[in-house]
Amino acid sequence: MSYDKLTLNNFMSGLSKRTPGEVEFHQAVYEVADSVIPFIQENPKYQDANILERMTEPDRTIIFRVCWEDDQGQIRINRGYRVQFNNSIGPYKGGLRFDPSVNLSILKFLGFEQTFKNSLTTLPMGSAKGGADFNPKGKSNREVMRFCQAFMMELSKHIGSHIDVPAGDIGVGAREISYMFGQYKRITNEFEGVLTGKGLEYGGSLIRTEATGYGCAYFMEEMLKAHNKQTKGLSATISGSGNVALYCAKKVIQLGGKVLTLSDSGGFIHFKEGLSLEELEEVIHFKTVERKRLSEYIDAQEKERSDLAYHDGKKPWKIKADLAYPCATQNEIGQGEANQLISNQYTALAEGANMPLNIMAINLLHEAHILYAPGKASNAGGVAMSGLEMTQNSMRISWDATELENRLKDIMQNIHTQCCKYGKQADGSINYVHGANIGGFIKVANAMLAYGVC
Repeated sequence: MSYDKLTLNNFMSGLSKRTPGEVEFHQAVYEVADSVIPFIQENPKYQDANILERMTEPDRTIIFRVCWEDDQGQIRINRGYRVQFNNSIGPYKGGLRFDPSVNLSILKFLGFEQTFKNSLTTLPMGSAKGGADFNPKGKSNREVMRFCQAFMMELSKHIGSHIDVPAGDIGVGAREISYMFGQYKRITNEFEGVLTGKGLEYGGSLIRTEATGYGCAYFMEEMLKAHNKQTKGLSATISGSGNVALYCAKKVIQLGGKVLTLSDSGGFIHFKEGLSLEELEEVIHFKTVERKRLSEYIDAQEKERSDLAYHDGKKPWKIKADLAYPCATQNEIGQGEANQLISNQYTALAEGANMPLNIMAINLLHEAHILYAPGKASNAGGVAMSGLEMTQNSMRISWDATELENRLKDIMQNIHTQCCKYGKQADGSINYVHGANIGGFIKVANAMLAYGVC
């Protein structure tokens, strides 16, 4: 598909002038625009209505002060955000992130990506993202509670089950969602499905914790099947050790794959013989209940084990394997890491995190003919399950785990089908980036056209 590169460059130049310094946001938009602009040129109705320009401007951006008291009685101040990006196909939907790295650029990139991801699920969900530059690590439960309650005092003015339904993200797990939901209920005197990722006792959904990781593994399986391969018998490296990484590992093992690594910000563990389900359950408890680092997991082993190796300060991509699942954070794989993957003759990569590869890395994988699934397709399982939680809340019912996992699997298969439909190249290969971007664009763009100028 050929097009005038200058058009893309002009578009990005205009975006950069409107949003100076928002590097992550520019990166996310460039990756989408590179796919979508040729499609828009072939379909002038979108160009005439300036749909892409409108998609890159959030409906609204809310920034607010969060004041709370720590255990020493000191008043602490953080900055809270909610970027409501696009509600053309449903209520705003997207996670809340509590981390010192949170800024407007990161939230806008995440919210923009969410537009396409949510569209691909075919569920009626718009896109948003939010959070605060608050670090829950090292804080007591009482401090986290006080922060969450203060955060919700302002956020509650802008959300609702038919307006905006936040979920969790980095730094926002079941504990944080519980505190925020309790505060929302207290403020509004309403019990409604205003947050997803809730506890089962008060409207949560089974397998929500597992959904993003499971969905990533399922998407990889579909991608491999389309190329006459399967996960069974293949080895895999996984980065991260949060819910996405841990449950991606679980599903890969269940599909017959061999998981060789998990990582955190301190380094990675190499499971030389492959991670067993029993060991994985130990790691899950260690990371999610004890909230400790992988280096401490190694130290806690009762005897020295030759089948385990900890690589301090390193990333797992130097380990030779067949499949890669980056599930940690954005831009964890650049040119150097991509060359390691190519040198180690990886077959395929599916993103579990949001934008873990930069543009250079993606281009290198394409040139090397390594199958590559972008996060807006392969990590859509989490928001898909959030959408199913919203449905259960609206209907006042609960589906069992088998029903939900079957629905999740169907959604990931459908996303793969859309990627193949819109990403098929002249030589018969599938460009999953183009497929996901165009497939996600069409539904939202058509809704925006239907509304007229608004």
